[in-house]
Amino acid sequence: MAIEVVAQSRATQGTGASRRLRIAGKVPGIVYGGKKPAASIEIDHNSIFHQLRDEKFHASILILVMDGAKEQVLLRAVNMHPWKMQVQHIDFQRVSADQKIHMKVPLHFVNAENSPAVKEQSAIVSHAMNEVNVHCLPADLPEFLLVDLGSITVGHTLHVKDIQFPTGVEPLLRPGENPAVATASVPRVAVVEEEVLATTAAPAVADVPAAKQKAPEAAAAAPAGKDAKGGKK
Repeated sequence: MAIEVVAQSRATQGTGASRRLRIAGKVPGIVYGGKKPAASIEIDHNSIFHQLRDEKFHASILILVMDGAKEQVLLRAVNMHPWKMQVQHIDFQRVSADQKIHMKVPLHFVNAENSPAVKEQSAIVSHAMNEVNVHCLPADLPEFLLVDLGSITVGHTLHVKDIQFPTGVEPLLRPGENPAVATASVPRVAVVEEEVLATTAAPAVADVPAAKQKAPEAAAAAPAGKDAKGGKK
């Protein structure tokens, strides 16, 4: 079900007018794009604040309800107060069903705990990115992309082109670009511990000092009744 954003048209503009809106519990914003001119809007702060906490709100086609009319939009920008939990300004872009859009889509990583890297070598899987830019028609826009880490091994890196994209959805990349998404590696602490255990293992016969190896032979060669140095017992 599409997420609806309720807004009202805004006639007043400027810094002073925006400040008064925020004091009144409203958020100034703008909607642009498509075949219509840009329009200034205002939205209830509490409503939009809670909607922004939903991951789907940032990567979905939204329905903007304004002055009795509905239109499809994308969230394009949000300005937050430097230290207050307050939305300062918000931007939406109109979309057309027959025109492709580009959007950042979140990545959902699964099956890392079942991978050979984790199960066999206690490796750690690091995420190099949590979202990816895609290019598609509005109707094909996914809420998120699944990244299956079930086969990742130590030293292996998963790249953007290794992800399974839905039909009609393509990653937005420059020519020759294929950035890393996730990699598996054994923690340095574990490697150091293995090295320490190897060096503190019982020494081989060849590692025993020469003086200790010859001592029994010297004692056996000494005449009876005398020690190895020739003195009497």
